Amino acid sequence: MTLSLPQMAEAARALNGPLFADLPGDIAVSFEFFPPKSEAMETTLWESVETLAPLAPRFVSVTYGAGGSTRERTHATVARIARETSIPAAAHLTCVDASRDAIAAIARDYWAAGVRHIVALRGDPPTKDRRFEARADGYADATALVAGLRAVAPFEISVSAYPECHPEASCLDDDIDNLRRKLDAGATRAITQFFFEPETFFRFRDAAAARGVGAEIVPGILPVSNFANLLRMAGPCGTAVPGWMATLFQGLDDKPAARQLVAATVAAEMCRRLYAGGVRHFHFYTLNRAELAYAICHLLGVRPQVAAMEVAA
Repeated sequence: MTLSLPQMAEAARALNGPLFADLPGDIAVSFEFFPPKSEAMETTLWESVETLAPLAPRFVSVTYGAGGSTRERTHATVARIARETSIPAAAHLTCVDASRDAIAAIARDYWAAGVRHIVALRGDPPTKDRRFEARADGYADATALVAGLRAVAPFEISVSAYPECHPEASCLDDDIDNLRRKLDAGATRAITQFFFEPETFFRFRDAAAARGVGAEIVPGILPVSNFANLLRMAGPCGTAVPGWMATLFQGLDDKPAARQLVAATVAAEMCRRLYAGGVRHFHFYTLNRAELAYAICHLLGVRPQVAAMEVAA
């Protein structure tokens, strides 16, 4: 990656001074949640929304289970955020096991509920032993889904990107070409799968630019709250977990407070180095817990705003 002169000066400041000193907070943040399965989980989710709302996120998104398994809960969660807060809410929507007409109906319901942003994904099949198979009356891939959503309403649309290449892609160049097709079909931006080293993102960003991708690519940040769970999540999506991370989290399984401190430190340092390389929007996979994301945002200079987006009581 070739840094501009301002980026070189910023990189020098990041290396020579206290890592998080005097950051101006000139970044945008967004947060991802998943729909709660119980009343207790809903309480936790809403507490997280209340905690993060004063940071005035660019948007918050709510995931969609494999095979559309959380369709109703996703809609209910997104609709509540749109109804009871002034935070822009985004709903995940996939192609899996749904007809084009059904997806259009879901999209119209979102529009009627005040939702103007969709995260459009091909999606995973409901069971791990299956590969994605498009229905005859459905969308073949995320590119077709984006075009279909554009035909329903003028949604803002985010799509996924894989800095370490999608596991089903033949190579990174083909994967980037697929990303470009999604953007050309009408997507607004790409949000990446999580990764753990800044160079992974920078290499991907440069490779995408070299193949004609000009849209915003937002790094997806996953603070590690449970290392064993992380390993289970990383494998299927092709994310490399560096050996140094295993060393850092070794011996912390029964020390949650220490694990939280290490997780915040690791993620915040990566974000700081991404910032030094010019990144100004971070998307946090919160796993419905606010503490780590809030701490990282605080270190990056993002503080509660006076006219914060308030959550209704």
